[in-house]
Amino acid sequence: MTAQKNKIHPHKFSLWIAMGSITMMFIGFTSAYVVKRSQANWQAFELPSIFWISTLVILASSLTMHLALRQFRLRNMRSYKQLITLTAILGVLFTVSQVFGFADMMQRNLPLINGPVSAGFIYVIVAVHILHVLGGVVALLIMFFRAFRTRIRSYSAVPVEVAAAYWHFVDILWIYLLVFLSLAR
Repeated sequence: MTAQKNKIHPHKFSLWIAMGSITMMFIGFTSAYVVKRSQANWQAFELPSIFWISTLVILASSLTMHLALRQFRLRNMRSYKQLITLTAILGVLFTVSQVFGFADMMQRNLPLINGPVSAGFIYVIVAVHILHVLGGVVALLIMFFRAFRTRIRSYSAVPVEVAAAYWHFVDILWIYLLVFLSLAR
């Protein structure tokens, strides 16, 4: 019986495998960035300031996700519903702010197509991160709809724990990417 207690839930195990794969992909992106940066045609530029503001948004969303999980475990469903809703809204706000960052880059004559290679890297790296954030937003929306459903009630914390772990992961990943892209210009 104690061996059963020490086993990781299959959904959590799958999440760890996925996060490892995603991490490896971004390590590949940042490694390619470092290699390409050493070439003569590299054009350094300042990142859009909105990227820093969006960092505050995703950090706030990580806090609300942490609080939502805590409220779920306490079975305080009213607070959980409010916090999971706020987390999803902040996730969408983060994504929108990233799109504004892209618009800022285009206004500074840093287009994705026929622009500097450095700008292309920023677009690809940030866009792939946005896709992963949107995957997290979908998970949050599923948690949201489950929280407001009235027929079936499940108090298993596993789905909320998986969503929270993934959400914190994309938060940490963004901080890594922002610091990397700021320092490796």
